[in-house]
Amino acid sequence: MNVAPVHDDTRDGRVQSDLVERAKRGDHEAFDALARSAYDRMYVIAHRILRDGSAAEDAVQDALIRIWRDLRSLRDVNRYDAWSNRLLIRACQDHWRRTRLIRTEVNAIDVERRDPRDDYATVGHRDELERAFSRLSIEHRAVVVLTQYQGYSAADVAEILGVPPGTVYSRLHYALAQMRTAIGERTAIAASPATTVGDTR
Repeated sequence: MNVAPVHDDTRDGRVQSDLVERAKRGDHEAFDALARSAYDRMYVIAHRILRDGSAAEDAVQDALIRIWRDLRSLRDVNRYDAWSNRLLIRACQDHWRRTRLIRTEVNAIDVERRDPRDDYATVGHRDELERAFSRLSIEHRAVVVLTQYQGYSAADVAEILGVPPGTVYSRLHYALAQMRTAIGERTAIAASPATTVGDTR
């Protein structure tokens, strides 16, 4: 009789802790294993924050370099995920700040592929959300992505960002309010009567 293997999260945790310990001692192969297992997750977070594929790749690479460089400073290997996510968010913030001075406009890009069966209303709504999101600061983007897309709790996000939970709630409340306002403004403009050529009002 074939018995399906049981996924053991505890064992996975032990394996990661062992890899982190080895990487802290300078084991390049252990760190490569950590990087490979985390790359996709890190890329998704960076892409959702920066809304650009090449920028996300750069941020992930920067974060991995920082993680390797600073790994010996990590005291508790069980906090590796939160600690590495913090360095990833910082890499995203630094990349965004370096490039925003020369950026003339934000090209909003969905992370998920759009279903070709989507109707125009759904696509339009997504575009509005993307434009509203693009108006947020990088700090507010990070909170929205970590809570609304990645499913982290406010306590988890607070640990990742190194801020009090109250700050997370405040940033999330502000970000969602700003997005609602931006969408409302665009809806009001779209609904207003068009001014025709020669209109003297």
